[in-house]
Amino acid sequence: MTHKLILSSPLLEITISRLCQELIENQMEGIETVILGLQPRGIYFAERIAKELSKHLPEAPQIGQLDATFYRDDYRRRDTVAPNSTNIPFIIENKRVILIDDVLATGRMVRAALDAMTAFGRPAKVELCVLIDRIYNRDLPINADYIGKSVNTLSTEKVLVEWTEQGHEADKIWLITHP
Repeated sequence: MTHKLILSSPLLEITISRLCQELIENQMEGIETVILGLQPRGIYFAERIAKELSKHLPEAPQIGQLDATFYRDDYRRRDTVAPNSTNIPFIIENKRVILIDDVLATGRMVRAALDAMTAFGRPAKVELCVLIDRIYNRDLPINADYIGKSVNTLSTEKVLVEWTEQGHEADKIWLITHP
């Protein structure tokens, strides 16, 4: 098994700052923006985005955590199901929702998240922001609106995101190749 570093500090901080500038540029006049981080690792990226946005906006967007595990079409096929918690302390009705995840691969988690968030209202618009887009691995026709970095990957490769919030020494994104 080989590990190839594809993104780390300070380039990661620059990438987050660039994504936030794009989010600000595409703000919708008169419509509130909220952020939903997808469990489990998308919440760390969402918190980073919200923190950076608060530096540039008069009012930081509300942030929530969404677990779409049981909405996935493949969750019964997995050996173990480790659900996380959903914490959305606001209604998303008529708001611009930014779904945030660390890695976009097959698109199944995003599709599940779209189903799961309907319990919280009907948004005016939903946009997807991902740190890493694993192109050529999509099972569903889902694409991100905001992409930190696109990575060409094979089905035998995996992208691993390590956040300091998870106890790692530094933020690092690895491409792991299995023999």
